[in-house]
Parts: sequence; C-alpha cells; structure tokens
Amino acid sequence: MTGQNMQSVRSGACFSLHGKVALVTGAGRGIGAGIAEVFAEAGATVVVNALTDTYLAKLVENLKRVHGERIIGVMGDAATADGARQVVSHAVAAAGDIDILVNGVGDAISKSLVDEPGGRSAPTAADQDIQKILDLNMYSAIHCTRAVGLAMIRRRHGRVINISGVLGALKGHARLSVYAAGKAGLTGFTKSLAHEWASYGVTVNAIAPGVFPDIESLSPDQYGAIEKTYLKQIPMGRFGRFREVGQLALYIASDASNYMTGQVIALDGGLSA
Repeated sequence: MTGQNMQSVRSGACFSLHGKVALVTGAGRGIGAGIAEVFAEAGATVVVNALTDTYLAKLVENLKRVHGERIIGVMGDAATADGARQVVSHAVAAAGDIDILVNGVGDAISKSLVDEPGGRSAPTAADQDIQKILDLNMYSAIHCTRAVGLAMIRRRHGRVINISGVLGALKGHARLSVYAAGKAGLTGFTKSLAHEWASYGVTVNAIAPGVFPDIESLSPDQYGAIEKTYLKQIPMGRFGRFREVGQLALYIASDASNYMTGQVIALDGGLSA
C-alpha cells in the first residue's frame, strides 16, 4: 500500500463510528432522520427517538432493512425531565452506554408575543405556548444532556451535538421571539458546558441549520409559502438537504473533531453571512 493510500485509509478511519452508540432525539423525520441515516452508514448503533410512532416506525424499518439490528427505535417525550431520563434509560438498556447524543428535538413555532394591531400577526403565544416552545427548543437538550452526562464523564469520552437554528437564533426573525429565546439559551448552554466538560474528554457543539423544509409534513401550499419567503434570501439558491446536516454531525461526532468544542456552526447556504 502506498503512503497516499495509507493516508486515505487513516483519514477514512477518523470518520468511522464503528463501535459507537448514538442517541438522536426528535428523529422521526426531517433533520433528525437525516442524521440517523448518516450515522448508521458510518457504522454506529443508532437509537432514534420520537414522541410518537407516526414517523418513527417507518424510519426504523427503512434503516433496519439496510443496517440490520444496529437501529433501535425508542418512543418518549424527551422534552421533559422525566421523559428524557426514560428515553436515555431505554436507549442504554437496548444498546449500551451512549457515546454520542444529538439533541434534535425542536420546532420553530411561529407565535406573536402580544396581539398586534390589524390582526396581521401569527397567533399570540399563551403561557402554555411559551413553555412548550422553550421545552422543545432548550429544556429538552438540557434534560437529555444531563441524563447522559455522568456516564460520559466517568468514561472520559463523549460527544454532545445540539441542533440550534439560524432563523431566530443567529438571525432575527419576526414572530419567532420565544423560539429565538430558546435557541439563544441553547447556544449559551453549548458554550458554557463545553468549558465545564472539556477536561473530561467530552465535547459539546451545536449545528445551526438554515431553511430545511420537511416535505413529508408540509402541504404544497405551505411549502410554496416557505419557498416564496426564503429561497431568494439564500445565496446558494436552494434549501438544505437533511443528509447535509447528518454529514456535518458526523464530523462533529467522529475523531476528526477531537480539538473542537463550544462551537455553533451555521449550515445555511450563506443565509446568515
């Protein structure tokens, strides 16, 4: 084998997840499903979580057809403290200690903070709406990370990858103020916990996707409205693909990123530039 070929093999090994266990929450469809697919291709045992079986069963079936028993589905509400502990407990019981946690639960729920004159705004956020948006977009990541943290610290190795967002979190957007508060909190959580756990060999990073419409859950009219609103704002002229988030997550989850922690990386076709 030539030196160049040996270097290629070593480079490929850096991106391997063979022997690793990954838990991806909020993975029934969309970005979470894209991450799960790429992780499975890289050799990981992948535990995919969703609140219901609506999309989860189909995803698990499709991935198992290709990757066999390395794919495990776990239903549960990862947005509550008790639910997160249960999801992690079931994942560990089924697959072993978690090496990689992807906090993928989240939803860019559009709500106006107060009623606006003329009725042009989105629906106004009620108290329970505010709590739900924060639970989905910030507290879920805190609860799930806390649930896996002690085991990662004891083993002195682990990867935490939080899924943030460009709209609202890195780039202001009307009627996403509560969502933005959650994602801004997630950014602070990512950066501070990276300091807290660095000496234990656990890295904490975040990906901020731009516009990644989920055709599976949108009507043609809804997709058209997103296209009309955002497509011209994206310098690359297209929406993101779920696997592209998965490929960035693979880099962060793998040994290739050993020297990176506390970062929030935008993946948005230039939208936030």
